Amino acid sequence: MHDDVRLTAELLRKHDKPGPRYTSYPTAVEFNDSVGPDEYAARLARSDAQAGEPLSLYVHLPFCQERCTFCGCFVTITKRTERATDYLALVQREIDLVAQHLPHRRSVAQFHLGGGTPTYHTPEELLRLHQTIIDRFEILPGAEVAIEVDPRITTHAHVDALRSMGFNRLSMGVQDFTPEVQAIINRYQDLEQTRSLYEYCRAQGFGSINIDLIYGLPLQTPATFASSLDTVIAMRPDRIALYSFAFVPWKSGNQRTMTEDMMLPPEAKLELYMLGREKFTAAGYRVIGMDHFALPSDEMARAQDAHALHRNFMGYTVKPATDSIAFGVSGIGDLQGAYVQNLKDHDAYGAAVRAGKLPILRGVLLSPDDELRRHVILELMCNFHLDLRAVEQRFGIDFAIYFAAELARLRDDVAYGFVVVTPDAIDVSPLGRVFIRNLCMVFDKYLRAGTDKPVFSRTI
Repeated sequence: MHDDVRLTAELLRKHDKPGPRYTSYPTAVEFNDSVGPDEYAARLARSDAQAGEPLSLYVHLPFCQERCTFCGCFVTITKRTERATDYLALVQREIDLVAQHLPHRRSVAQFHLGGGTPTYHTPEELLRLHQTIIDRFEILPGAEVAIEVDPRITTHAHVDALRSMGFNRLSMGVQDFTPEVQAIINRYQDLEQTRSLYEYCRAQGFGSINIDLIYGLPLQTPATFASSLDTVIAMRPDRIALYSFAFVPWKSGNQRTMTEDMMLPPEAKLELYMLGREKFTAAGYRVIGMDHFALPSDEMARAQDAHALHRNFMGYTVKPATDSIAFGVSGIGDLQGAYVQNLKDHDAYGAAVRAGKLPILRGVLLSPDDELRRHVILELMCNFHLDLRAVEQRFGIDFAIYFAAELARLRDDVAYGFVVVTPDAIDVSPLGRVFIRNLCMVFDKYLRAGTDKPVFSRTI
């Protein structure tokens, strides 16, 4: 195998357990109602005081025409397009509300439209939304301006509008091209339709395109998945996301159409991941983080080489911002030592925005220990390298003393060949990168309390 990754049944049995994906630390499981609109307003005021620092903006557009049974995202299924039009008007009002709290801090290094299916909205609606953003914020030259698109409903008119607005990155959902798999996940996606849109996006000047795939879906086999992998490689996207199917029916009711006995066993699921890893690396892609692959020329690969890759609720990024602001139902912001999440109920969200109130549901305030552990976890998750001396200098600790218990727990991982620990650094081996979620869990103090309820998907 490439990268000298050799897996055994023992490693799989020991490490295939529920664990976070660490889009945040603390994770959303720790969010609570102690954070509300007043706390958010206070954090926005603190953020505004840092006028020279750029922001990251995210807008959640939750609408989809149909529900994919694998999906774990917060989405709204409707064919009533007027609901989506009304929702955009509310989002524009929320943008106004937040902008009023940021009179001195308006520059943006990262702007992302996610969902749901952002291209559920018409090109004209997206243009109006974008105009609202640029009337109130300055998108910096060289900013990452990205959108998620569904090839089944994204038109050439959408692509033309996105380019005119300055979007320079897009991510296409594919998951799997096998008809039998598509049937069971309720996502029928024609290969030629996908390839045609991809080629049109290239012709219109999109220099960075990502394709999403999922391994571990029911009915996937090495042979069928290899065909999907080869098809994607032939298209030559700049980045590929190879996500593990998170079977969480207790959280995502749509997944209850599938049963536990339909799930692939861990050995079969890992075989699919390793197949993807082998094919992508053989095709010249670099392993990025825990589930991404990028061409060496891509800035994500260069950032990882420089130990400068970052991660937030929008995924891996090379455009870090000290504060991230989220708009729309369920959106999660990260600013000034707090995570804040918007209301999830459409009616409650709408009522708050119409009343001129910040539509906050819950969140969590980070302690100094949270800030330290978040840094450690994200450095490992993003760059597979942790500079211990830099951590000590930044946080004013003695790493060996502060994390004595965690370093003791890492000894097994050293023996397995997952990590190399020296007085100056922790480096994750190619084998350890397969189990990066498990390694990060060593530094997660909240997991130690334990729970009898299912919370996270399995790490393999």
